[in-house]
Amino acid sequence: MSVELQTNWVALNTIVYREVRRFLRIWPQTLLPPAITMVLYFVIFGNLIGRQIGDMGGFTYMEYIVPGLIMMSVITNSYGNVVSSFFGSKFQRSIEELMVSPVSPHTILVGYALGGVLRGLAVGVIVTLLSMFFTKLQIHHLGVTVVVVLLTATIFSLLGFLNAVFARNFDDISIVPTFVLTPLTYLGGVFYSITLLPPFWQMVSLANPVLHMVNSFRYGILGVSDIRIGTAITFMLVATAVLYTLCVRLLVSGRGMRS
Repeated sequence: MSVELQTNWVALNTIVYREVRRFLRIWPQTLLPPAITMVLYFVIFGNLIGRQIGDMGGFTYMEYIVPGLIMMSVITNSYGNVVSSFFGSKFQRSIEELMVSPVSPHTILVGYALGGVLRGLAVGVIVTLLSMFFTKLQIHHLGVTVVVVLLTATIFSLLGFLNAVFARNFDDISIVPTFVLTPLTYLGGVFYSITLLPPFWQMVSLANPVLHMVNSFRYGILGVSDIRIGTAITFMLVATAVLYTLCVRLLVSGRGMRS
């Protein structure tokens, strides 16, 4: 192993270890709140409201919304981990030391993104285990389920990185989740099928990328979807490649990271 490769490997392990240790150390703030929030969703929407709604897509309402709620927890936590961690590094100016070190921008980006993916998956597993207390969970297509959840966590980790790069203060890292991410998630088919909407609004909903992620994951779990799975996965692969390229270019240029 060359010195350069060994340096980057050590750096990658260090960044990932730090990111994982960070969200595990403060688990009452990172892992517990989303678990409690999802339990409330299961009780209020699944049990109480779901009894009035009845079946949806050939499944009970509880079974129908569980995949969407799992995906929602993965999205918010993958995004939140990277945006808060990287902006914290910017704020403390420790990222400047990392950028002038002999560490590849790819290593830095992959390290932070992996931290976000691992937190998103950790919360997703917790929510999945909790959902089993409310309904029976089945896996229709394991391959699709794994690919979709990994791609989704990666995409939102990279989006969190972009938000952190352009953020100038702590208020800026909450603008996107509040005014963009939350509306897209709630309108992304988590709680309903777009077949219930008029044709015009069905077409509008198809422009929401979260809809494709949620429905692809729902297909992996239940075997039902409102969209074409192949198209959705292709979109996620392209989005991952584009976002990764953009993030690396920003790291190389140092835009928003050097004072």
